[in-house]
Amino acid sequence: MAFLGRTFRWVLSAVRSPVAPLCRTTARSYSSEPTKEKSVPYEKTLQQEDGASSGPTKPLPRSADVVVIGGGSVGCQTIYHLAKMGVTNIVLLERDRLTSGTTWHTAGLLGQLRHSDVDIELLAHTKKVVSQDLEEETGVHTGWIQNGGLLLANNKQRLDDYKRLMTLGKVYGIESHILSPAETKDLYPLMKVDDLCGSLYIPGDGAMDPAGVCTALTRAATARGALVIEKCPVTGIQVRIDDFGVKRVKAVETPHGTINTPCVVNCAGAWADKLGKMAGVKVPLISMHHAYVVTERIEGIQNMPNARDYEASVYLRLQGDALSVGGFEPNPIFLDEVSDSFIFHLFDYNWDVFTQHIEGAVNRIPVLEQIGIKSTVCGPESFTADHKPLMGEAPEVRGFYLGCGFNSSGMMLGGGCGRELAHWIIHGRPERDMYGYDIRRFHNSLKDNQRWIRERSHESYSKRYSVVYPFDETLASRNLRKDPFHQVLLEQGCVFQQRNGWERPGWFSKEGPAPVKDYDYYGVYDIEEHVDYKYRELLAREYTFDFPPHHDVIKNECLSCRHSVAVFNMSLFGKFYLTGPDAKKAADWLFTADVNKKPGSTVYTCMLNKTGGVEADLTVSRLEPGAANLPLAPHSDGDVYYLATGGAVAQHNWTHIKTVLQDQGFRCQLTDHTEDMGVISIQGPKSRDVLQEVVDTDLSNEAFPYATHEVVNVSGHQVRAMRLSFVGELGWELHIPKDSCLPVYHAVMAAGAKHGIINSGYRAMDSLSIEKGHKHWHSDLRLDDTPLEAGLAFTCKLRSSIPFLGRDSLEKQKEEGLKKQIVCFTIDEKVPMFGLEAIFCNGIPIGSLRRSEYGFYINKTIGYGYVRNPDGGVVTNDFIKNSEFTLERLGVTYKAKAHLKSLFDPENKRIKGIYT
Repeated sequence: MAFLGRTFRWVLSAVRSPVAPLCRTTARSYSSEPTKEKSVPYEKTLQQEDGASSGPTKPLPRSADVVVIGGGSVGCQTIYHLAKMGVTNIVLLERDRLTSGTTWHTAGLLGQLRHSDVDIELLAHTKKVVSQDLEEETGVHTGWIQNGGLLLANNKQRLDDYKRLMTLGKVYGIESHILSPAETKDLYPLMKVDDLCGSLYIPGDGAMDPAGVCTALTRAATARGALVIEKCPVTGIQVRIDDFGVKRVKAVETPHGTINTPCVVNCAGAWADKLGKMAGVKVPLISMHHAYVVTERIEGIQNMPNARDYEASVYLRLQGDALSVGGFEPNPIFLDEVSDSFIFHLFDYNWDVFTQHIEGAVNRIPVLEQIGIKSTVCGPESFTADHKPLMGEAPEVRGFYLGCGFNSSGMMLGGGCGRELAHWIIHGRPERDMYGYDIRRFHNSLKDNQRWIRERSHESYSKRYSVVYPFDETLASRNLRKDPFHQVLLEQGCVFQQRNGWERPGWFSKEGPAPVKDYDYYGVYDIEEHVDYKYRELLAREYTFDFPPHHDVIKNECLSCRHSVAVFNMSLFGKFYLTGPDAKKAADWLFTADVNKKPGSTVYTCMLNKTGGVEADLTVSRLEPGAANLPLAPHSDGDVYYLATGGAVAQHNWTHIKTVLQDQGFRCQLTDHTEDMGVISIQGPKSRDVLQEVVDTDLSNEAFPYATHEVVNVSGHQVRAMRLSFVGELGWELHIPKDSCLPVYHAVMAAGAKHGIINSGYRAMDSLSIEKGHKHWHSDLRLDDTPLEAGLAFTCKLRSSIPFLGRDSLEKQKEEGLKKQIVCFTIDEKVPMFGLEAIFCNGIPIGSLRRSEYGFYINKTIGYGYVRNPDGGVVTNDFIKNSEFTLERLGVTYKAKAHLKSLFDPENKRIKGIYT
């Protein structure tokens, strides 16, 4: 018997070999025999008994409306929810037995609190399904045990992070309590607490049994008409090309026949990439070893909560009268491929890699030093670049949906994600804001970049248990997409952020250049860790929930813009041209605003889905038709539009537009010139004075009014100048051909020197924009918000008779009244807020802040969040004015003032150049 304590470690020291470099291949790691039932901590699995039939368990149908591939947690949840929503002609194909890939050996934990309102709602639905719905529907016990969760804090920052979770949990009615070390000891007597600051106890957390859950799910689905076929591997996906040249799913091929279908759902887990290749779909995930051990019986452990010691990167899951001990180590073993024959198998347990979890467990539960190990469990799990699943319709092939890459969280997220996937398939979109899960969040160039997939997945895995700080940045796979200004800004102290592969300016340090270096894997895999790494040091200074040390630096960037002039590099903007015979029809249908003004106009608008949710906000500029002047203008004999979209979400915007064009059959071309142009935005009271020195065009209000654009010469270089502002000041954006970017930038900076011109980054822009009340897509403006709720009714052409996507839903909402409305809040106390702080209306929690920044000009903390009526009624301006609001931050309540107008220049004088 192996022991968890010193004797066990002494035995290991005699047989250890050096840790393998970076990647250990599957050939060295597979177990030679199928794992026996006792090797996992469940009473039963769904492993096939010897002598059973090797063919499919049911005859294949000739056709199906939906084919779900993969019988793990997410596949079973998806077919269950499809059936529950009324889709009956559906098939689930499993290559062997249900759960036989990675689900069967999962730990099955479910914690209810995360740093995302969407995540919390998904987890809540999973809990409801496994703890209530399935047993009521089928009589099958899912193995759900609600023994609570205990998150341990070794330092103040960790405890503050837990206070943020506790605060957000109040909005959703999730009971949780901050405990002192003594109270933690009372709850968990076997635990050592002398090095703890406290803990967060969540009584409603628990764990489930994968076999029980999947059995109940498929039983409920088949009772509603779904067909579940095991022992039926998929060998191919047929794809057809329709009359418009669009690729669409046609059929699923197996050794036992072909199923014609327009819709496939890839729930193949660690094998999802291989399945994607069958259809020509990129699935950016990578598999790794993921492991835990199961102890022998521990006296006094019964009924203890599942505990997580994040500083030790270890979890302690109650397993009857024993514990499962696992975690997320800094040096996971990568798998280049997982064999198709890997069924109910496990890998050999690598003590060199996983002993650190045992050591952390022994430190936290000292009695474990004398407890034996009953079994080891080490299997493949698939992981993604941002530790979020891959979901939604693949951009490459219509009808090919993803439900994979769950980062060892398929059991806990499966219920919520299965429901959203089902809704996505039936209605064309999910109910919730699933952008953070949507495959379209990744730029197409990244999805098959193996360096990016491996490095980012490693960093996300190794930081799984890290404190979630508001301004943290990834160190992995940086410098993939750099604009022409990158080097010159780096030399001026730019501290870059990474968004969708782009390096964009965050803020400008006074300490000189801070370049981002190649990823060092934090010093594991025998890779030398960087020393004197200034960029990492600057990030580390922001590991706080107070104001960062460079708070005054960002203040200076903001106030320079308000009082003089600042330059923002916005080159990561998506830059698309919409042309073709049906371009005007497409523009009318796509955009909420009337963009068909005279050429030379620029319009701020939204794009919606059919339920009225905001898919994007962007500017659309109408151009004169004529000969090509690329990249500033395409050739067009008719209507032509220039679309400038948020760079971090450009791929999502591109795919949304392409999908709408395909669905409507519009004869249009959408071309991408993002990489061909840079963008700088010159903003502030002195912006006209600066630009007039280098531009050959009259920039007066009369000659160049707000929301117009034209091609001008800047020091001999043609650029498209657009009079716009995201910060609420007089200003212009210059859209510049790539080769002209640096000459134009240097000319602007030289002309602005006497006016005190400075570079500013997105951190300053975030502050300036929240003062002005401008919205950020995917924070205070999301897929589950409508323009009416977000205060953007002015972008909607509802007074015209022009139809547009989502109009019917908006008109219905306008008639019925709003059930939620965005509100701006300020507090008098000078404390930072970052979003997720709870909003209380008359003492009742009714939501949380979507975004919060410090407004340096008004000298207050500002937050935006959506307000609901606690009674469920309509939210009106009078309701907001007559209610009392408070905000809760880290467990402390602050009286808040609600505002229905912009805090800064509500009459919009400054963007018009009026500063008197």
